[in-house]
Amino acid sequence: MNESKLADLLAQVSAGALPPDQALERLRTLPFAESGQVLADTHRMIRQGFPEAVYAEGKTLAQTTDALTALVAAHGSALATRVTSEVATSLLQRFPTGSYDSVSRLYRIGQMSASFSSAPVAVVCAGTSDLPVAEEAAQTLEFAGAKVNRFTDVGVAGLHRVLARLDDLRAASIVIAIAGMEGALPSVLGGLVAAPVIAVPTSVGYGANLHGISALLSMLNSCASGLTVVNINNGFGAAVAALRILNMQPKA
Repeated sequence: MNESKLADLLAQVSAGALPPDQALERLRTLPFAESGQVLADTHRMIRQGFPEAVYAEGKTLAQTTDALTALVAAHGSALATRVTSEVATSLLQRFPTGSYDSVSRLYRIGQMSASFSSAPVAVVCAGTSDLPVAEEAAQTLEFAGAKVNRFTDVGVAGLHRVLARLDDLRAASIVIAIAGMEGALPSVLGGLVAAPVIAVPTSVGYGANLHGISALLSMLNSCASGLTVVNINNGFGAAVAALRILNMQPKA
């Protein structure tokens, strides 16, 4: 259930078209829905403006399927992250209207009904090795109805590539900056644009990168004031952080 459905339910009760006991019965399943071993948080959309997503890594196929089934029943759409191609093949048989992207490893069923009047979110990645994380962020935003502009392979080793796109980056409502190696790209962007910058360190890099820890520490120690940093490889978390900001703005 989302806010519009809840408002419609209350309006029916107020108009006398729906008895309160029937409305109460519908609301009994509002906080969560039980499906197999899963307790899907169907109330999260109302609380946070974005529904629960299924983190598929570490889950069995049955657990992933049960969670998606409950979320589709509640919202009409659902999103699963970190889905392997093998699991995606089985999910396509169970949910034939869904779609799978092997780069982002996202499995999407439908799309949220929201739309945003704000300028697009810029999803910027330093190198093509960062694309899986960048696409996880970009496609999560698109699932939620947000507009996205992608800027790929503009790492600071060739700073002119970023500067050539500066007008487009300054026009963005939010910038999600994704980088591995030394993780310098978010600091550069944080000093060039006025929009909120959400930094995502990736595990891309040689040994001293420490699977993304050095990039994470670089971003946390950035001299660009106000930089927000999420966890290593967490494109999904960056997208939801951006959506929280967008949800504070008027929708289309």
